[in-house]
Amino acid sequence: MNPVNHRIVLLGPPASGKGTQADRLADCFLIPHVSTGALLRSECSRGTPLGQEADGWTSKGLLVPDELAVRIVTAWMKENGPRFIFDGFPRTVGQAEYLDSSLAELRAGLDLIVLLELPDELIRRRILERISCLKCGATFSMSLHGNQEGSPCPRCGALLVRRNDDTEAALDQRLEVYRDLTLPVVGYYEKTSPNLLHRIDAGEGSDEIFARLSALVVDQKDEG
Repeated sequence: MNPVNHRIVLLGPPASGKGTQADRLADCFLIPHVSTGALLRSECSRGTPLGQEADGWTSKGLLVPDELAVRIVTAWMKENGPRFIFDGFPRTVGQAEYLDSSLAELRAGLDLIVLLELPDELIRRRILERISCLKCGATFSMSLHGNQEGSPCPRCGALLVRRNDDTEAALDQRLEVYRDLTLPVVGYYEKTSPNLLHRIDAGEGSDEIFARLSALVVDQKDEG
């Protein structure tokens, strides 16, 4: 049986489907889907030293420093093992450098890096048509799924709403942050790990994207 890549990074702009695909890959290959946002909230709610340090930044509406973000991720890896699917992490070149250093200390390394590419016009359309569940966090497209703002979530029955940052003005700011901070991460990996970096058109159907990702997750190299 071919080996499976266990340390995966999914990169891409807003609305490129990173979270959806990470969830599907996690269910299929039993690899933990790690959200740095969820890790931060967990550390803060438990009142750990890392959480208290992070809260000093997030409570002021500031992004946590690269070094702190990676310390939180590294703490998770030391507790759960270096098997993961990171969705949208690392977000900066600094975080990518710290991550490589942390993995080297664990005598591990990334196996697969995938960039989900999506043009601005599709990003804008998806964001402005997106509604989310207040309870389970599921997202739906009003045009594709037929759900409307204020209707019940098909998964849990809670209310579907539009996120506060799913607006034209907020989207422009998020795209600017993505181009300024995250796109350089792709350039970093092009230099340091060119054989691990793959690009997928996120404008394709969800099932087609998942099939392509699954083929990459399963190492197709000949054995022997």
